[in-house]
Amino acid sequence: MEIKKLFDGTTLTVTLSGRLDASNAQELTKELNAALNGVKDLIFDFTNLKYVASAGLRVLLTAQKRMNKQGSMTIRNVNDSVMEVLEMTGFADLMNIEK
Repeated sequence: MEIKKLFDGTTLTVTLSGRLDASNAQELTKELNAALNGVKDLIFDFTNLKYVASAGLRVLLTAQKRMNKQGSMTIRNVNDSVMEVLEMTGFADLMNIEK
């Protein structure tokens, strides 16, 4: 998985490419922990994210809980297969998703 971060004031956009699974979820957690101080709006761009596993869902849930306390989180550009996982697990009801 490739992680790109773009800061714009108090907004952080995190663009993910590839697969978000157990092999790289910890890396994303570390990146987010280091970057979220002072962030009011967290945006995930999933344009090039092909797959998300349970370990990746856990990272998203942790990020959502943190952003509920300090601002907002949005997931954008979700493909059909990732959206299906988010819907089946109930995450689509917990998160702001812009398809």
